[in-house]
Amino acid sequence: KAVVSTQSGHYGRVTMSKKKGLSVDEKRKRMLEVFHEKKDVFQLKELEKICPKEKGITPMSVKDILQSLVDDNLVCAEKIGTSNYFWSFPSQVTLSRKRRLEEIDSEIGSLKKKKVPTATLR
Repeated sequence: KAVVSTQSGHYGRVTMSKKKGLSVDEKRKRMLEVFHEKKDVFQLKELEKICPKEKGITPMSVKDILQSLVDDNLVCAEKIGTSNYFWSFPSQVTLSRKRRLEEIDSEIGSLKKKKVPTATLR
C-alpha cells in the first residue's frame, strides 16, 4: 500500500491491485508444458525451482499440482532408490487420451446393449 498526499493536505491510501492467482487447471496445463518443452526427467526439487520461474506457479502448490497430474496418468512417477523421478512426454498424453476415449466408447457400447425399450416398461 502506498500513502498519497492530495492538494488539500489530506492523506489517502492507494491500494495496489494484486494479480489473481492461476486456476488449478491453468497450473496443471503450465506444468505439463514444462515437461513437454524440456522433454526431460525431473525430481520434485527441480520442479519447485523451474515452475515458479518459468510458468508462474507458486512454489507451495507445485507438489499438489504434480500429484494431481500423476493421479490422472498425465505424468509418470517412479521411485528409484531414495529419489522420486517424474516425466511426461507429448506422445504419452496422446496415448493416454486415446486409451480413455476407447474406454468411454466401450462403456457407451455396453450401455447401448443394456438399453431397454420404453414400450416394455409399461
